[in-house]
Parts: sequence; C-alpha cells; structure tokens
Amino acid sequence: MPAGGADVALSIPAAVLELMDRLRANGQQAYVVGGSLRDRLLDRTPIDWDLTTDARPERLLELFPQARYENAFGTVQVDLVEITTFRSDHEYADFRRPHHVEFGDRVELDLARRDFTVNAMAWGGAPGEPSHLVDPFGGRRDTERRLLRAVGDPSTRFGEDALRMLRAARLAAVLEFTVEPATRAALASSAHLAGHLSGERIVAELGKLLDAPRPSIGLRILADAGLLAAIAPPLDAQRGVAQNKIPGEDLWDHVVRSVDATAAAGRRRTVRWAALVHDIGKPVTAADGHFYGHDVVGAELAGDLLRGWHAPRETIDEVTHLVRQHMFAYDDAWSDGAVRRFIAKVRPERLDDLFALREADSLGSGIPADAGALTTLRNRVAAELAANVALDLRGLSIDGDDLIRELGLAPGPAIGRVLHALLERVMNEPDINRPATLLALARELAATMSDSAATSTGRPAPGRSREAG
Repeated sequence: MPAGGADVALSIPAAVLELMDRLRANGQQAYVVGGSLRDRLLDRTPIDWDLTTDARPERLLELFPQARYENAFGTVQVDLVEITTFRSDHEYADFRRPHHVEFGDRVELDLARRDFTVNAMAWGGAPGEPSHLVDPFGGRRDTERRLLRAVGDPSTRFGEDALRMLRAARLAAVLEFTVEPATRAALASSAHLAGHLSGERIVAELGKLLDAPRPSIGLRILADAGLLAAIAPPLDAQRGVAQNKIPGEDLWDHVVRSVDATAAAGRRRTVRWAALVHDIGKPVTAADGHFYGHDVVGAELAGDLLRGWHAPRETIDEVTHLVRQHMFAYDDAWSDGAVRRFIAKVRPERLDDLFALREADSLGSGIPADAGALTTLRNRVAAELAANVALDLRGLSIDGDDLIRELGLAPGPAIGRVLHALLERVMNEPDINRPATLLALARELAATMSDSAATSTGRPAPGRSREAG
C-alpha cells in the first residue's frame, strides 16, 4: 500500500495529475479524493477519478473551458474527471439530498461530510506545497484493516442520506470489507429510513452489489440489519423458510449461495438478478413441504418488485422469463421434438442464461452444477441449434402469403392455426419442412378445420354443401 507521498503520484494517471497541476498553478488547492484514492491505496483500478478543490464552479469553468457544470452541488465535469468544490452539507429534507450546500475553503471540512472513513481521505495540496495525504478520520488505517466505518456518528450519517446504508452493504461486498460494530448497529437502528429511497437508487446500488466477487457479504448485511425488509419485503420473506436442501440452512441461505455461484462463474448481471429472485414465489406457495407453482408466482412477484423499482424494461423481461422457466425437468426420455419445443419455449437467446441459472440453483442446493443431466441436455440443444431446425413460424419454408396464394385461403385467424399446426409437425419431423410437403399438409389441415367448424356450427363449411362427400 502506498505510503502517502510521491509514490501515490506514480499510481495516478498523468491526465489527472495535469488537471491538479493546472489548478495549483492558478492558485487553487487540488486533491484526489474519495473512492478513487481508496482504490489506489488498495491497489485496485478506480472506475473513475474525482478531484476536489477550493475553486468555485465559475472559476473551474474559466480554467477548463471544455468543462460542463453538472449540478447545483458544485461538480464540474472535465473530460472523464469530476471536480467538486469543497463543500459542507446542511439539513437533509428527504433522507437523501441536502436542502443546500455551502462551498468551503478547507479540504478537512469537505472530508467531514463524507460517508465512510475510507472515502474521507484526500491526496494533493495547496499551491507551492508538496502533495501529501490528508486523513483526519483514520481512513488509511481502516483501509489497511479492511474495515468500513462511518465518519463521525453513524446514525447521523445515515439520517442525512439513507442511501449510505445500501452503499455500506455494497462496499463491504465489493471491497470484501467488514463493517465495524458501531456502524453496523446504526444500520439496524436506521434501516427504516431506507423506505424513503427511490427505486432507481435501490436498483443502482443492488446492481453494483451483485457485481461483487461475493455478493452474499452485502446481501447478508442487508438482511441482518433489516434493510432488506425495508426495500424488498418479498425477498426478506424468504428468511426462515425451511426447505430440504443443505441441512441447517433456510431458503434465504439457498438464495445467497445461488447468487454467489453466479458471481464465481462470472455470469452477467441479469443472471445474478435472476438468482436473487428465482425463489421469491416460494414463501407464498409453501404447503406441506412443497412449493407448487412457485416459478409462475415467482415470475409475477419478481416483475412486480423490479417494476416498483423502475428497473429497465429489458432487465424485467429477461429476469422474469428466467424465473418462469427455471423449473424445467429434463430426462433422457425426451424426444428430439421435445428438445426442440423446449428451445422454442425458452428462446435460443436465453438458453445460456437459463442453464447458468440452473447451475447456480444446483450449487446453491449443495448438489453438482450439472445435476439433472444438464450436460446431456446442453449437448442435445446444441445439436438441434447446429441443425438449424425450425423453432418458430419464421423457420417454416412457407408463410401465410403462400397459403393465400396457393390454397386460396382467406386472410384471418385460420391461417395462423394452420401455420402453428404445421410447426408442430415440423418440430417432430424436421425433414418435412419443404414447400411442396407443407402445402399438401396445409391443404389437409385447412379442410379438416373447415369440417370441424361446420360440425360445431351446424352449417356447411364455406364452399361445401351438406351433401358433399
């Protein structure tokens, strides 16, 4: 870990140092601050870089004409770097944003308003002085100890901004830190304030938490502190629900194990979301040790939860689809047609994610990832996809226009029924997917459907008399 002098400069990009040099050459203080400095002290690559200065926003715009003034809180964007004027927050009205801020002239006051000690360090200095580490709250010591501690009184910090509680869980997971006891106690006593958070903020923090190497670290903090109950009651309801998986563990234990399995395998965030909510339907469907229909109910509950958080539409659609399909049960008796219908139901573009979810579900249950002959099913699915078989109406060698032109069928629902019947035949017998063969079958199907319609209504089918044989 760098000692806090010239060696820190070696780990800071030249472009960031140039911005600091320009500020200091023009009579302003300049410091690297917050998570970017913390990550460098941890030998991590920062996602972005933040600077803080005593220069007011209008002064920053003078020094950096290409900059953009981002908000009312003193942040100016210069290329990919955010430069924020020293400030001290005042009253918070909504447990999220201050009524207003006052700009300051001392970096120590700016650091005092920050959330955790590991984020309340700065490196840099005033014009003409050597760059140095400013650490009034012991952030470097806590970084070395891998400890997450609130700046000052933790209840005050969380009362100012309730999102800091979710951020504590997220940072603990991402950095693999421990939350120190007083801060952890304040999470529990202040958890109810999380009910004031917007869904968008919740989704953003949970999404970053799920990206962690071991999301379970943060998920257990959320659950144990009562934060999960405040932001996601259907997920919290999984705690204490017994199931026959790993001895001594409940449904919530299974869920966090499953989420960790997706992280260990490097799965994309959609699969991690699906692992988090895949059993959300179990508490309300529990009966005699079973959870009948929990996949159907779970898809509805997962959709309600994500919509309530205003999650992206694509995320909602993908996650609910995976939850709805995750209870498939394969056995070697499946015909090739059954495999094709499985592919069509799941959709080819979702197969890898569904198999990844099933692997995580199995590992979370204490059984091998490929349990249930999953490898065999994967191979059979791959073979069918490689054969380029028809899986939907677009794969048929004829379409509705062909039926109208060649068979004289009138446009309407009957054409759709014929095409779907043909698809069912092709699913079982791919070799018949040829125009001439399908048109002949379509002619028979159309006639059969016409006869059936005539029988049900008591009227002759179009173009046929009662005496026609």
